[in-house]
This record gives sequence, C-alpha cells and structure tokens, in this order.
Amino acid sequence: MVFPKKIAAIAGGVALSSSMAFGWSISGAVFSTTDQPLSDVDITSFNYAGMSTKSAADGTFNLSNEGQSLQGSVISNSQVFLHGNILSIEGLNAQTVKVFAINALGKITYQRTLYNIFGSASFDLSKGQGTNVKFIRVSIDNTNTNYIVGGKGLLLKEGDPLPSFSFVKQGYKSVAYKMSQEVETNVKVTMEQGANEPTSSNSVEPNSSVAPASSQNVTPVSSTTAVSSSSKQEEVVDCSGKTATPGDKNMSINGRTYIMHVPSAYKGDKPVPLVVDYHPIMGSGEGQMGSTQYKSQTDPEGVISLYPDGSGDGWSGFMKPGWNVGPCCSAKDDVQFSRDMIKQVQEIACIDPKRIYATGFSMGGGMSNHVACFMSDVYAAVAPAGMDLNTVNSEKCNPERPISIIMFRGTEDGTCKYDGGDSGFNDGLNFLGAKGNFKFWAEKNGCTGNPTTNSNGCEEYSNCKDGVKVVLCTNKSTNNHNGKGHDQGDGTVGWPFLKQFTLP
Repeated sequence: MVFPKKIAAIAGGVALSSSMAFGWSISGAVFSTTDQPLSDVDITSFNYAGMSTKSAADGTFNLSNEGQSLQGSVISNSQVFLHGNILSIEGLNAQTVKVFAINALGKITYQRTLYNIFGSASFDLSKGQGTNVKFIRVSIDNTNTNYIVGGKGLLLKEGDPLPSFSFVKQGYKSVAYKMSQEVETNVKVTMEQGANEPTSSNSVEPNSSVAPASSQNVTPVSSTTAVSSSSKQEEVVDCSGKTATPGDKNMSINGRTYIMHVPSAYKGDKPVPLVVDYHPIMGSGEGQMGSTQYKSQTDPEGVISLYPDGSGDGWSGFMKPGWNVGPCCSAKDDVQFSRDMIKQVQEIACIDPKRIYATGFSMGGGMSNHVACFMSDVYAAVAPAGMDLNTVNSEKCNPERPISIIMFRGTEDGTCKYDGGDSGFNDGLNFLGAKGNFKFWAEKNGCTGNPTTNSNGCEEYSNCKDGVKVVLCTNKSTNNHNGKGHDQGDGTVGWPFLKQFTLP
C-alpha cells in the first residue's frame, strides 16, 4: 500500500508507508510435502493478539482483522466509528476534537473543530467537498490517529506492522510466515514431517524469500551489570522545570526510539506513575500503543506511558524487531536501553520514581518478565502477557529484591504454549510454561503456602517476602477475546494490581 506524498503531508507529517497495516487478510491452504492437505494445523499470529485459527479438513485457512475494525477503533479513551458518511466518536472528555477528511488525491474535503466535548460527537463528512473520502485524521487533545476508509466503509487504523504467523502441527516441523502485503490469497504452506523444528524458507509460497529464524545463537549483551539510574532519585520530586505536555512525542536515546504518551489528565504539578509497555516480536511501539489495554486505564489518572521500539540488531532471524531476552532476539542490551529511556523521561516529566511499572504482550511479555529479573531496582511491579521466562534467562535471573508480578496466559496459546517447552523456531527459546513461570516467581519472591483464587478468578501467592504478590490469570483478556489464545493482558485487572505497589 503506497500513498502519495501529498496525502502524508496533509495528514500532518505522519508518513503512511507500505510497512504499516490498516487492515489485512490472508487465505490459503496447508499441505504436506506429498501435497496432501493438512487439517487442524494451529495458525497463530506472533504480533496480533487473539488472531488464530485452525486449517480445515481440506487444509484451507482464512484470517482477517477486518471483523475487529467493524467494531470501531479506540483512540485515547474514546471509540471512533464510521457509519456511511457519519463519523461518530463516543466516550469523549476532551478540550479539543479535530476531524479532517482527505480524498485519494490528497485534497482536504472536510474539516471541523469542536471544543469542550463530553460524551459523544458526530461529523457528517458528506457536508464537505465531495464524499469520496479515503483518509481520516482524528485529533483528540493533540493525540492524532490516522485511518483509511476501506471497502464497505471499514474504518481501518494505521500503525500496526503486517502480521506474521506460526503454523504448528504435532509430528511436523513448524513454519513461520510473514505477510508482505495487506491482502494475500492462495498462500500455500508446506509442512515437512519430523520434529517440531522450523522448515526451510521454500515451504511457503508466494513469499518464499522470507526465511524463518536462524539457528545461529546470539550471545546476549550482559544486562546484570547495568547501573541503576532511577534508584538514586530523591524521595521528594521537584516538578519545576519539567517541560512535558500532553500529546504523543517521538523520542530517541542513544540511537534507539520510543513514543512518550502524555495524557490530557497530566498537569505536571505532581509526580505521576510511569508505565513502560513492550511490543510483540515484529511489532512496534506505535502498534503496541494502539493495542494495549493499559492506556485506557492509566490515561484518566494522568499516568505517562512509554512504547519503546525493539531493534533485532545482531539477530539473524527474520522475526525482528524483537527484544534481547537471553538466547534471542537481539544482541542489544535492552535492559540498559530501558534504563536510559526512563532516565531521559524523568528529566522532562514529573515521574514518581517509586511507581514505575512494566508490561507487554508476546515477546513484550517476555521482556517484562526479563526486566523483573534485572530491573527490580527500577520497576515496582510488572504485568507480562503471552510469554514466560525461558530456561536461559531464568538461570541468570537474580532480582535485587522481591518484585510483584501478574501474568496473563491462555491455555490454547499457539505461539507460546501454556505448558512451555521449545518454541519450535530454532531461536533458543525454551519456555518455562505458565505454571512453571508462576512457580518460579513464587520461589524467587519467597512465597509460602499454596496459591489461592483471588476476586478476579486468578491464582495468587499472597504470603511472600516484603508484601509482594505473584498472580497467574489464565484465560483472561480484553478485546472481546476469550483469553484462551495469544492475547494482550487485561488492563482492567492488571493496572489495579500494578499501582498498589511501590518501590521500597
């Protein structure tokens, strides 16, 4: 999908590139090397929560995110819908709301600004210069989101990369596949009989140039020697001179990038919590900001959130950007990057150093598990979803203090299996499994007794050192998913858990 430069310029300098997906769909069939259709193949997206299916009896499969787009899109705490020519925004609590409509030639056909809107607002795009609307920009208190109007009036959001998938079946080698365009049909996936290892790059058509993760091991940069930057903060935080204002800001530190999201509720007159939200493999900070379930919970409280970009540098596999969680998927020191990023934000925003938290989905969940091991002097608590520690980084895990953790896992997760074990993609990741991860953190935190079921229906160790808690929420998520698959964590459960803990 390539857009004219004029459209990008009119859209406020936000590039609309072919690497970003508004909406996507993929269909095809799975076969054995003897061209026999394979049924019941588990097909799961690495980087899109809740996107999974099984191949049918004739080997065919079909996946799309357009069904979600029909339900509207979330920006800040509001939902955006398109019904014919009427754009409606619900759940508003904003000082300024701006809407621009742009046609395929890059011409603004409609623009309107409303002030002090509480509740809902509607915009009749047909009252502009023609109704051939191709792009829509919505700005709520300087938080901008771009959309493309797809077929049948679908409102598809910019920001997420194209999806990648795992194809897994017992008795066959796993296959990884990355989409190269928004709509792909007649995709042929060939699976070879054998152990659960990745197949060669010629197992998928038509994108046969895409190679699976390499078996070459990457020596991770040591992160245990990193010096804490926030543990030395003064008890009293002086907010004077802090320049952060509401809005989304693209930031960088030492060549690494991240988004700093400052909600409209942030006033800068008192220290606020900070949440670092790590994206899935082959994802982006921008994509995670649009998918996470924490931002809608933290924004009303003025909490600042960060959405860093992984690098994948030094990792030979095609599944990048990712995070250095031990044996993969980057050679960068992502722990030190996290420390530097947090320190930079503390210099311009009034952050309470005792209330800094980490969360993330998929490999971002692996990263938030990882930083609990090596950044317990910075993070007060963590909330990983969709991934556990692995046998490599867990052996090196030695947190400076007990740290509270709430984990969200699905029993039918096809990407990071609930029972743990090898990932099947020759990347060195051999997971502890949900129960193993739960037990690991209970032991690290000196928890005693047996876990109980808390008010959210999650298993909880509450008798742990220094008053910390270890929680496992199985089959819980939001986004209208059943939580049994590869899903984002439930922010309505995760945020109340996180914010009750502070650094000692």
